[in-house]
Amino acid sequence: MKYLLVAAISIACAPPVAAAQGQTAREILGPPAVVPLTVEQPPARIIVDPPLPGPLSEGKVFIQYRVINLRIEPVFGPKALAVSPRIGHIHVTVDGAPWHWADASGEPVILVGLPAGPHTVEIVLADANHQPLDRAKTAFVIPEMAASTGRH
Repeated sequence: MKYLLVAAISIACAPPVAAAQGQTAREILGPPAVVPLTVEQPPARIIVDPPLPGPLSEGKVFIQYRVINLRIEPVFGPKALAVSPRIGHIHVTVDGAPWHWADASGEPVILVGLPAGPHTVEIVLADANHQPLDRAKTAFVIPEMAASTGRH
């Protein structure tokens, strides 16, 4: 019992790992999303990964992305520009089409039914009023699939 008490006291008195490494939650995550920012926000950025190789080999495109200095939220319009920290969404364009679609889910982009061959997807990070903030492209190839495999 004495050893359990000593162990419990040691754990309770140990410094947090992040503090021991000199990093705070704010340094890693940025300011909390529940408090309006009183200073100018740093630029919003988007990072887009290449499609996941497993699904791509089956003709399915799963593109993961993440944003920095912006929260993806389904809120739109001029008044939403005043929200702090800033909010926005993405616009997705496939193969340079003259149209795109907006997505505010924050989930990976999923494409199915593209023909075999090379493709490009551009993902534009947009503010709540659809103005572009940042953009990234990813290029990939949908492999030829044998009709006998039954994959679609």
